[in-house]
Amino acid sequence: MMDKALIKQQARFELARRDFFYYCQLMAGDFYKTDRTYLKQLCDSFQGFMSDDEHNVLVVNIGPRHGKSRTAGMFVQWLLGNDNSKKIMTGSYNDTLSTVFSKSVRNAIQETKADDSITVFSDIFPETKIKHGDGAMNLWSLEKGYNNYLATSPGGTATGFGADVIIIDDLIKSALEANNANILEGHWEWFTNTMLSRLEEGGKLIIIMTRWHSEDLAGKALSKLPESGYSVKHISMRTYDEETDGMLCEEVLSKESYFRKVKAMGADIASANYQQEPIDIKGRLYSEFKTYVDKPTFKRISAYTDTADTGKDYLASYIYGETMDKEAYILDVVFTKEPMEVTEPLLARKLTENEVNLCWIESNNGGRGFARNVERLMRDSGSNYTTVKWFHQSKNKQARILTNATWLMEHVYFPDGWRNRWPELHQNLMAYQREGKNAHDDAQDALTGIAEKITANSGWLV
Repeated sequence: MMDKALIKQQARFELARRDFFYYCQLMAGDFYKTDRTYLKQLCDSFQGFMSDDEHNVLVVNIGPRHGKSRTAGMFVQWLLGNDNSKKIMTGSYNDTLSTVFSKSVRNAIQETKADDSITVFSDIFPETKIKHGDGAMNLWSLEKGYNNYLATSPGGTATGFGADVIIIDDLIKSALEANNANILEGHWEWFTNTMLSRLEEGGKLIIIMTRWHSEDLAGKALSKLPESGYSVKHISMRTYDEETDGMLCEEVLSKESYFRKVKAMGADIASANYQQEPIDIKGRLYSEFKTYVDKPTFKRISAYTDTADTGKDYLASYIYGETMDKEAYILDVVFTKEPMEVTEPLLARKLTENEVNLCWIESNNGGRGFARNVERLMRDSGSNYTTVKWFHQSKNKQARILTNATWLMEHVYFPDGWRNRWPELHQNLMAYQREGKNAHDDAQDALTGIAEKITANSGWLV
């Protein structure tokens, strides 16, 4: 007759194979405690996601030291133990971290039992073993599989590897990176061009990270992947709950320690790290703009245009109605990277359609030639309604933008629903940071021009 203790033990192992959270408890019961409900929620979300036919992307945002990376590593172990044919790829912000992640998974699978009282991976999954002689740390196979695991980073490679499951773990390491638009764009390009291309048909993608910026990988995944047909599930856990005045887990981070961290690192970084509120949401230049449904009476219709300096810049032109009390109502917009052959006739048509009285065009970097061509195109079409004025802008662009921001939010009105009407413009304007590196400032520059012209108080041609 089989020993009752052995029967009970085998039942626990069987439950661990079926239930991911219980697996974590057996393997690391000191951390995965029953009363840490957020960890059970996290584990259940991971496991449920794998059998979820509705969603193929899971975005998880949790603060530091709360076990998100540890749980991701445990999840890889559990998946491979249950299915030796699974092909899993993980991505971290550099090769060092990706290697550490890979080693933790590999070492857990290879761990030798030295104490009967301690559960190891082979107790639960005795048939799962690393293939003999497969010594590469970041690419290895199981005995019953082939190329089961690859750890990579934005600086690494994933060539020739296809994955059933891709897990991205914390790509941003600092606030400096979080405010660097080029780095954020590089992360997105790596993700879309390298990682997404490796996902097998029917594969699952998990992004786990602390939030930093609205344009970080999690932010872009939430906003852009649904546009490409992906179904995204989002889990966000705040470390501190303002309503209950309680912590996500007092043992992991006490309220006292949390507020010390807030004071030491600054409210913006703490808010991003622990509350999942991106830095740029708090640090952005424009918090909101006023909107309108009905147009008032205008004393004139004007336009302000900032031509593109390079092929990477935008042409930004606002057509707006100006009221007697010096309010500006945005009527139409041109915001594009298209070449002059497209933008010149486009702007000429917009000026004509909106019966613009006066159009200002910055003459820096070819703006004068652009203005003359727009004027000629309108004249050739039979329109002589618009006066076109070009001028050289000599003031510091950044200083102008910062100085006029408050006025713009108080006196400029966009049409109701403008976010959907001009999504690229909306994103560009609302993501602009008061401090830090911004990829573009063309939309802000042209909008600032409206403030300068309306407040100049010099008569008709100001």
